[in-house]
Amino acid sequence: MGKFKKLSFILVFMLIFTALFSSIAFANEKKVKVTATDSIALTIVHTNDTHARVEADKYAGMGFAKIATKIKQIRETNENVLVLDAGDTFHGQTIATLVKGESIVKIMNTIGYDAMVTGNHDYNYGQERLLELEGMTNFPILAANVVKDDGTEFLKPYIIKEIGGLKVGIFGLATPDTVFMTHPNNVKGLKFNDPIVAAGEMVAELNDKTDIIIALAHLGLDESSSITSEKVAEAVKGIDIMVDGHSHTTLPEGKKVNDTLIVQAGEYDKNLGIVNLTYEDGKISSINASLLTKEEAADLDEEEDVISVVSDIKQKNGEITSAVVGKTEIHLDGERADVRTKETNLGNLITSAMLKVTDADIAFTNGGGIRASIEIGDITKGDVITVLPFGNYVVAKNVTGADIVAAIEHGIDSYPETKGAFPHVAGMTFKFDPSKQAGDRLVEVKVGNELIDPNKTYKLATNDFLAAGGDGYEMLADGQTLGEYPGLDEILIEHIQKYGTEDAKVDGRVQVYEETNTIEVDITTYEVVKGDVLWRIAKKFGFTWQKIAEYNKLENPNLIFTGQKLLIPAQ
Repeated sequence: MGKFKKLSFILVFMLIFTALFSSIAFANEKKVKVTATDSIALTIVHTNDTHARVEADKYAGMGFAKIATKIKQIRETNENVLVLDAGDTFHGQTIATLVKGESIVKIMNTIGYDAMVTGNHDYNYGQERLLELEGMTNFPILAANVVKDDGTEFLKPYIIKEIGGLKVGIFGLATPDTVFMTHPNNVKGLKFNDPIVAAGEMVAELNDKTDIIIALAHLGLDESSSITSEKVAEAVKGIDIMVDGHSHTTLPEGKKVNDTLIVQAGEYDKNLGIVNLTYEDGKISSINASLLTKEEAADLDEEEDVISVVSDIKQKNGEITSAVVGKTEIHLDGERADVRTKETNLGNLITSAMLKVTDADIAFTNGGGIRASIEIGDITKGDVITVLPFGNYVVAKNVTGADIVAAIEHGIDSYPETKGAFPHVAGMTFKFDPSKQAGDRLVEVKVGNELIDPNKTYKLATNDFLAAGGDGYEMLADGQTLGEYPGLDEILIEHIQKYGTEDAKVDGRVQVYEETNTIEVDITTYEVVKGDVLWRIAKKFGFTWQKIAEYNKLENPNLIFTGQKLLIPAQ
């Protein structure tokens, strides 16, 4: 009996030891990295800020069908391929907006993307729709720094992909500027936490679980952004690659910041980003970034599967978008560089339509909301939707003159740099001096023909995005709402149908003040007497009546009255 107890004890001990050892081995297995003898080649293909430019276009890029072909070619030469997107993907063109992004999901599923991060424009249909789109994708949509008010996750913060024996951690970082770059209601109840803090937490989470860490970021390199990808790379060690978007920056060979390689492919699929790396001896031994340009992709065939999906989508959308709503004999300028820096004929047409439908004193919209030009010829509903793709509607509000002045100062503070908030107006004019300090650049603001009164209340027509304080226009958020009107695209269509494009002209609503050296001139004052006519007065002083009329800014040269004082410049 004693021997039996001793054997039982030994057996139990061995079972416990075996279970304990197995548990330790299993726990350690998660942390085991690729062995030193392995050499693995990994290719990362990336896109960003495509803004639904699905098809090749002279103003855009190579199109998704050629992107699909290139990815297919890469996969034929290396099975270890990741395809990533850095956001601003589901919104921007008619093919996307008519079905609230679903068409883009179908195309990305067909290509075989592995992950994407949310861009600010991906929230434009509302957070509920973004979650619906995430449910349609065959890949995760990531955002580690976006949480609900209660602190719970809104989207997945990260994934770990096992590819070719490598464990690759991928986490998402969304720009905090989303809170004012989309309609506030679209992100109500969401918090966009500091990307630097979130990146630090993600690296700590992934460091012992992965071989390579990728930050999939929509932060950009534009210094006007609150947090840039460069600032994250400077502050957080351990990120191997940052696939970036938001600033539309073209980085032909990437940008190395500390030990992080930041890559970005410009905009509108004009380039396809490609990163090739080799992993051996427990680390990345070589890495290089490059871009396949639109020009280099010119001879690529278009992938038939993508062509088929796009064709099916367009056929369903075609009946809606092909309806002709008007005609234009001039190019209606909605080019990005123009609408974000100056008055354009298309901006004036849009604000004139807003003014007339609301009977407001002033109309005001942001250049960043104007997304395309309209060429000479027929104007279709699809053209208008492409120009105004955000689904914004028009709002009339009471605002003070002081708030209007503050709003314009905000819109021009980056000039001559492009800014999405740059103001396009109707019912008013303004003149500004870019040599002055931002916030104090306005020289003159007029409503109608009168100088603006800071204490007066004016009726303002704007889009719902700005009315809610979007694009940094917080000064417009508190005014009393007087009415809500149809969609901005609908209003523009109705205006074109009724008035054509007669309001599409640059007429000096926005003027850049340039100080010039003045020459002092001796001036004689002449008082009009009974029986005087302008041509006789002009002859007396050796001028033409036109010169006198111009010098005195006479609206009606035939109407002068006794006692009126005219300025006569010396000869």
